Amino acid sequence: MRLVTLGDIHSAAETIAGTALRTQLVPCAWGDADRPLWLKPENLQPIGAFKIRGARNAIRPEMPGVVAYSSGNHGQAVAYVARQLGIPAIVVVPDTTPEVKIAGMQNLGADVIVVAPAERVSRAEEIAAEHGYPLIPPFDHPDIIAGQGTVGLEIAEDLPDVDVVLVPISGGGLISGVGTAIRALAPRAKVIGVEPALAADARESLAAGRVVSWPIEQTQQTIADGLRSPRLSELTFAHIHQVVDAIVTVTEEEIGAAVGVLARSSHLVAEPSGAVTTAAYLYHREELPLGRTVAVLSGGNINPALLAALV
Repeated sequence: MRLVTLGDIHSAAETIAGTALRTQLVPCAWGDADRPLWLKPENLQPIGAFKIRGARNAIRPEMPGVVAYSSGNHGQAVAYVARQLGIPAIVVVPDTTPEVKIAGMQNLGADVIVVAPAERVSRAEEIAAEHGYPLIPPFDHPDIIAGQGTVGLEIAEDLPDVDVVLVPISGGGLISGVGTAIRALAPRAKVIGVEPALAADARESLAAGRVVSWPIEQTQQTIADGLRSPRLSELTFAHIHQVVDAIVTVTEEEIGAAVGVLARSSHLVAEPSGAVTTAAYLYHREELPLGRTVAVLSGGNINPALLAALV
Protein backbone atom coordinates (compact mmCIF):
# COMPACT_ATOMS: atom_id res chain seq x y z
CA MET A 1 0.00 0.00 0.00
CA ARG A 2 1.46 3.33 -1.06
CA LEU A 3 1.33 6.00 1.62
CA VAL A 4 1.09 9.71 0.96
CA THR A 5 4.43 11.53 0.91
CA LEU A 6 5.55 15.05 1.74
CA GLY A 7 5.90 15.62 -2.00
CA ASP A 8 2.22 14.74 -2.47
CA ILE A 9 1.31 17.28 0.20
CA HIS A 10 3.44 20.01 -1.39
CA SER A 11 1.70 19.30 -4.72
CA ALA A 12 -1.66 19.50 -3.01
CA ALA A 13 -0.74 22.89 -1.54
CA GLU A 14 -0.25 24.21 -5.09
CA THR A 15 -3.54 22.71 -6.26
CA ILE A 16 -5.67 24.13 -3.46
CA ALA A 17 -4.17 27.63 -3.53
CA GLY A 18 -6.94 30.07 -4.38
CA THR A 19 -9.64 27.79 -2.97
CA ALA A 20 -8.60 27.01 0.61
CA LEU A 21 -7.28 29.65 2.98
CA ARG A 22 -3.86 29.44 4.58
CA THR A 23 -5.12 29.76 8.15
CA GLN A 24 -2.80 31.48 10.63
CA LEU A 25 -1.97 30.02 14.04
CA VAL A 26 -3.80 31.84 16.85
CA PRO A 27 -1.89 32.08 20.17
CA CYS A 28 -3.96 31.51 23.30
CA ALA A 29 -3.25 33.76 26.27
CA TRP A 30 -5.14 31.27 28.43
CA GLY A 31 -2.73 28.41 27.69
CA ASP A 32 -0.42 27.00 30.38
CA ALA A 33 3.09 28.39 30.72
CA ASP A 34 4.73 24.96 30.37
CA ARG A 35 2.69 24.10 27.27
CA PRO A 36 1.81 27.27 25.36
CA LEU A 37 -1.11 26.76 23.02
CA TRP A 38 -1.84 27.83 19.46
CA LEU A 39 -5.05 27.07 17.57
CA LYS A 40 -5.16 26.17 13.88
CA PRO A 41 -8.57 27.74 13.04
CA GLU A 42 -9.91 25.74 10.10
CA ASN A 43 -13.36 27.00 11.07
CA LEU A 44 -12.36 30.12 9.12
CA GLN A 45 -12.27 28.28 5.78
CA PRO A 46 -14.91 29.37 3.21
CA ILE A 47 -17.10 26.39 4.11
CA GLY A 48 -16.20 26.48 7.82
CA ALA A 49 -14.00 23.38 7.92
CA PHE A 50 -10.71 21.85 6.78
CA LYS A 51 -12.51 19.52 4.36
CA ILE A 52 -12.22 22.07 1.56
CA ARG A 53 -8.52 21.19 1.25
CA GLY A 54 -9.00 17.52 0.42
CA ALA A 55 -12.04 18.13 -1.75
CA ARG A 56 -10.23 20.63 -3.97
CA ASN A 57 -7.23 18.31 -4.30
CA ALA A 58 -9.42 15.37 -5.33
CA ILE A 59 -11.89 17.05 -7.71
CA ARG A 60 -10.75 17.76 -11.27
CA PRO A 61 -12.30 20.33 -13.64
CA GLU A 62 -12.76 17.68 -16.33
CA MET A 63 -15.05 15.54 -14.15
CA PRO A 64 -18.66 15.53 -15.43
CA GLY A 65 -19.98 15.82 -11.88
CA VAL A 66 -19.27 14.41 -8.44
CA VAL A 67 -20.99 12.34 -5.77
CA ALA A 68 -20.05 12.29 -2.10
CA TYR A 69 -21.28 10.84 1.16
CA SER A 70 -20.75 12.95 4.21
CA SER A 71 -21.72 13.80 7.77
CA GLY A 72 -21.85 17.41 6.61
CA ASN A 73 -18.53 19.23 6.25
CA HIS A 74 -17.13 17.08 3.44
CA GLY A 75 -20.40 17.54 1.60
CA GLN A 76 -20.15 21.32 1.91
CA ALA A 77 -16.56 21.18 0.69
CA VAL A 78 -17.49 19.07 -2.34
CA ALA A 79 -20.41 21.37 -3.12
CA TYR A 80 -18.19 24.46 -2.88
CA VAL A 81 -15.45 23.07 -5.11
CA ALA A 82 -17.96 21.70 -7.64
CA ARG A 83 -19.62 25.09 -7.90
CA GLN A 84 -16.23 26.74 -8.31
CA LEU A 85 -15.38 24.35 -11.16
CA GLY A 86 -18.83 24.54 -12.74
CA ILE A 87 -19.86 20.90 -12.32
CA PRO A 88 -22.87 19.34 -10.51
CA ALA A 89 -22.60 17.75 -7.07
CA ILE A 90 -24.80 15.20 -5.32
CA VAL A 91 -24.25 14.58 -1.61
CA VAL A 92 -25.74 11.76 0.47
CA VAL A 93 -26.00 12.51 4.20
CA PRO A 94 -27.39 10.64 7.22
CA ASP A 95 -30.62 11.87 8.77
CA THR A 96 -28.63 12.85 11.88
CA THR A 97 -26.80 15.62 10.00
CA PRO A 98 -27.28 19.08 11.58
CA GLU A 99 -29.62 21.32 9.63
CA VAL A 100 -26.98 24.03 9.40
CA LYS A 101 -24.77 21.67 7.39
CA ILE A 102 -27.57 20.48 5.10
CA ALA A 103 -28.54 24.08 4.43
CA GLY A 104 -24.92 24.91 3.70
CA MET A 105 -24.71 22.20 1.04
CA GLN A 106 -27.97 23.23 -0.56
CA ASN A 107 -27.00 26.91 -0.59
CA LEU A 108 -23.85 25.91 -2.47
CA GLY A 109 -25.93 24.22 -5.16
CA ALA A 110 -25.63 20.56 -4.17
CA ASP A 111 -28.45 18.07 -4.55
CA VAL A 112 -28.68 16.66 -1.00
CA ILE A 113 -30.16 13.22 -0.36
CA VAL A 114 -30.93 12.25 3.24
CA VAL A 115 -30.87 8.58 4.25
CA ALA A 116 -30.46 6.42 7.35
CA PRO A 117 -26.88 6.49 8.69
CA ALA A 118 -26.14 2.91 7.66
CA GLU A 119 -27.20 3.60 4.05
CA ARG A 120 -25.18 6.67 3.16
CA VAL A 121 -22.21 4.87 1.59
CA SER A 122 -24.20 2.31 -0.42
CA ARG A 123 -26.65 4.94 -1.66
CA ALA A 124 -23.82 7.23 -2.76
CA GLU A 125 -22.20 4.34 -4.65
CA GLU A 126 -25.50 3.60 -6.40
CA ILE A 127 -25.97 7.24 -7.43
CA ALA A 128 -22.39 7.51 -8.69
CA ALA A 129 -22.92 4.44 -10.87
CA GLU A 130 -26.28 5.73 -12.15
CA HIS A 131 -24.87 9.11 -13.22
CA GLY A 132 -21.39 8.02 -14.25
CA TYR A 133 -19.89 10.48 -11.76
CA PRO A 134 -16.78 9.73 -9.68
CA LEU A 135 -17.32 9.19 -5.97
CA ILE A 136 -15.30 11.61 -3.82
CA PRO A 137 -14.84 9.87 -0.43
CA PRO A 138 -14.45 11.86 2.79
CA PHE A 139 -11.15 10.26 3.83
CA ASP A 140 -10.26 7.02 2.04
CA HIS A 141 -8.24 8.40 -0.87
CA PRO A 142 -4.61 9.54 -1.29
CA ASP A 143 -5.67 12.88 -2.84
CA ILE A 144 -7.97 13.60 0.11
CA ILE A 145 -5.23 12.72 2.63
CA ALA A 146 -2.65 14.84 0.78
CA GLY A 147 -5.03 17.79 0.70
CA GLN A 148 -5.72 17.56 4.42
CA GLY A 149 -1.99 17.20 4.98
CA THR A 150 -1.54 20.84 3.98
CA VAL A 151 -2.80 21.67 7.49
CA GLY A 152 0.31 19.99 8.89
CA LEU A 153 2.52 21.62 6.27
CA GLU A 154 1.38 25.06 7.40
CA ILE A 155 1.79 24.21 11.09
CA ALA A 156 5.40 23.10 10.55
CA GLU A 157 6.18 26.19 8.49
CA ASP A 158 4.64 28.62 10.99
CA LEU A 159 5.89 26.93 14.19
CA PRO A 160 8.96 24.84 13.30
CA ASP A 161 9.73 24.07 16.94
CA VAL A 162 6.27 22.70 17.70
CA ASP A 163 6.32 19.93 20.31
CA VAL A 164 2.75 18.56 20.21
CA VAL A 165 0.08 18.58 17.51
CA LEU A 166 -3.46 17.62 18.52
CA VAL A 167 -5.71 16.45 15.67
CA PRO A 168 -9.34 15.23 15.64
CA ILE A 169 -9.96 11.71 14.31
CA SER A 170 -13.00 10.29 12.56
CA GLY A 171 -12.23 8.37 9.36
CA GLY A 172 -8.60 9.36 9.76
CA GLY A 173 -7.92 11.43 6.64
CA LEU A 174 -6.95 14.61 8.47
CA ILE A 175 -4.57 13.05 10.95
CA SER A 176 -3.04 10.83 8.25
CA GLY A 177 -2.08 13.89 6.23
CA VAL A 178 -1.12 16.11 9.15
CA GLY A 179 0.95 13.34 10.73
CA THR A 180 2.78 12.71 7.48
CA ALA A 181 3.74 16.39 7.15
CA ILE A 182 4.75 16.78 10.78
CA ARG A 183 6.87 13.60 10.77
CA ALA A 184 8.79 14.93 7.77
CA LEU A 185 9.19 18.56 8.81
CA ALA A 186 9.09 18.54 12.63
CA PRO A 187 10.15 14.99 13.54
CA ARG A 188 10.58 15.78 17.23
CA ALA A 189 6.93 16.69 17.60
CA LYS A 190 4.36 14.25 18.96
CA VAL A 191 1.22 13.78 16.88
CA ILE A 192 -1.75 13.01 19.14
CA GLY A 193 -5.18 12.08 17.85
CA VAL A 194 -8.34 13.02 19.74
CA GLU A 195 -11.75 11.42 19.43
CA PRO A 196 -14.95 11.17 21.49
CA ALA A 197 -15.08 8.35 24.03
CA LEU A 198 -18.40 7.37 22.42
CA ALA A 199 -16.68 6.89 19.04
CA ALA A 200 -13.23 5.66 20.04
CA ASP A 201 -12.74 3.07 17.30
CA ALA A 202 -9.44 4.65 16.19
CA ARG A 203 -7.91 4.37 19.64
CA GLU A 204 -8.98 0.73 19.85
CA SER A 205 -7.64 0.10 16.34
CA LEU A 206 -4.24 1.58 17.16
CA ALA A 207 -4.02 -0.55 20.30
CA ALA A 208 -5.11 -3.71 18.47
CA GLY A 209 -2.84 -3.18 15.47
CA ARG A 210 -5.75 -3.58 13.05
CA VAL A 211 -8.89 -1.76 11.97
CA VAL A 212 -11.66 -2.23 14.53
CA SER A 213 -15.24 -1.26 13.66
CA TRP A 214 -17.73 0.09 16.17
CA PRO A 215 -21.52 -0.23 15.77
CA ILE A 216 -22.85 2.81 13.96
CA GLU A 217 -25.62 3.02 16.57
CA GLN A 218 -22.90 3.60 19.16
CA THR A 219 -20.89 6.25 17.31
CA GLN A 220 -24.04 8.20 16.40
CA GLN A 221 -24.51 9.05 20.08
CA THR A 222 -21.71 11.60 20.30
CA ILE A 223 -22.42 15.31 20.05
CA ALA A 224 -19.39 15.53 17.75
CA ASP A 225 -21.38 14.77 14.59
CA GLY A 226 -18.34 15.08 12.34
CA LEU A 227 -16.51 12.32 14.24
CA ARG A 228 -19.12 9.58 14.06
CA SER A 229 -17.44 7.37 11.45
CA PRO A 230 -17.54 3.82 12.87
CA ARG A 231 -14.17 2.79 11.43
CA LEU A 232 -10.94 3.87 9.83
CA SER A 233 -10.11 2.67 6.34
CA GLU A 234 -7.17 0.36 5.72
CA LEU A 235 -5.43 3.30 4.03
CA THR A 236 -5.89 5.73 6.90
CA PHE A 237 -5.00 3.07 9.47
CA ALA A 238 -1.74 2.40 7.63
CA HIS A 239 -0.87 6.09 7.90
CA ILE A 240 -1.95 6.35 11.53
CA HIS A 241 0.12 3.32 12.45
CA GLN A 242 3.18 5.09 11.00
CA VAL A 243 2.73 8.72 12.06
CA VAL A 244 0.55 8.92 15.19
CA ASP A 245 2.07 8.66 18.67
CA ALA A 246 -1.11 8.25 20.72
CA ILE A 247 -4.87 8.79 20.74
CA VAL A 248 -6.74 10.49 23.59
CA THR A 249 -10.50 10.28 24.13
CA VAL A 250 -12.71 13.00 25.57
CA THR A 251 -16.16 12.92 27.13
CA GLU A 252 -19.31 14.63 25.90
CA GLU A 253 -19.19 17.04 28.84
CA GLU A 254 -15.59 17.95 28.06
CA ILE A 255 -16.37 18.57 24.40
CA GLY A 256 -19.27 20.87 25.25
CA ALA A 257 -17.21 22.80 27.78
CA ALA A 258 -14.41 23.26 25.24
CA VAL A 259 -16.85 24.82 22.74
CA GLY A 260 -17.68 27.39 25.40
CA VAL A 261 -14.03 28.09 26.25
CA LEU A 262 -13.15 28.66 22.59
CA ALA A 263 -16.04 31.09 22.15
CA ARG A 264 -15.45 33.04 25.35
CA SER A 265 -11.64 33.02 25.53
CA SER A 266 -10.53 32.97 21.89
CA HIS A 267 -13.67 34.38 20.23
CA LEU A 268 -13.79 31.42 17.85
CA VAL A 269 -16.90 29.44 16.93
CA ALA A 270 -16.16 25.71 17.04
CA GLU A 271 -18.48 22.82 16.36
CA PRO A 272 -18.10 19.94 18.84
CA SER A 273 -15.97 17.95 16.38
CA GLY A 274 -13.58 20.89 16.10
CA ALA A 275 -13.41 21.41 19.86
CA VAL A 276 -12.23 17.92 20.83
CA THR A 277 -8.56 18.89 20.63
CA THR A 278 -9.12 21.82 22.99
CA ALA A 279 -11.01 19.46 25.29
CA ALA A 280 -8.00 17.15 25.39
CA TYR A 281 -5.69 20.08 26.12
CA LEU A 282 -7.91 21.37 28.93
CA TYR A 283 -8.95 18.15 30.63
CA HIS A 284 -6.34 15.49 29.82
CA ARG A 285 -3.11 17.22 30.74
CA GLU A 286 -1.71 14.03 32.28
CA GLU A 287 -1.99 12.19 28.94
CA LEU A 288 -0.22 14.83 26.85
CA PRO A 289 3.46 15.80 26.55
CA LEU A 290 4.59 19.24 27.67
CA GLY A 291 5.81 21.88 25.25
CA ARG A 292 4.57 24.11 22.45
CA THR A 293 1.19 22.73 21.43
CA VAL A 294 -1.01 23.26 18.38
CA ALA A 295 -4.64 22.17 18.54
CA VAL A 296 -6.35 21.81 15.16
CA LEU A 297 -9.80 23.40 15.34
CA SER A 298 -11.19 21.44 12.41
CA GLY A 299 -14.54 23.16 11.89
CA GLY A 300 -17.13 25.62 13.12
CA ASN A 301 -20.43 24.53 11.55
CA ILE A 302 -22.68 24.32 14.60
CA ASN A 303 -26.40 24.85 14.95
CA PRO A 304 -26.95 28.27 16.59
CA ALA A 305 -29.18 26.87 19.34
CA LEU A 306 -26.53 24.34 20.36
CA LEU A 307 -23.82 27.01 20.34
CA ALA A 308 -25.94 29.25 22.56
CA ALA A 309 -26.57 26.40 25.00
CA LEU A 310 -22.86 25.50 25.24
CA VAL A 311 -21.59 29.07 25.50
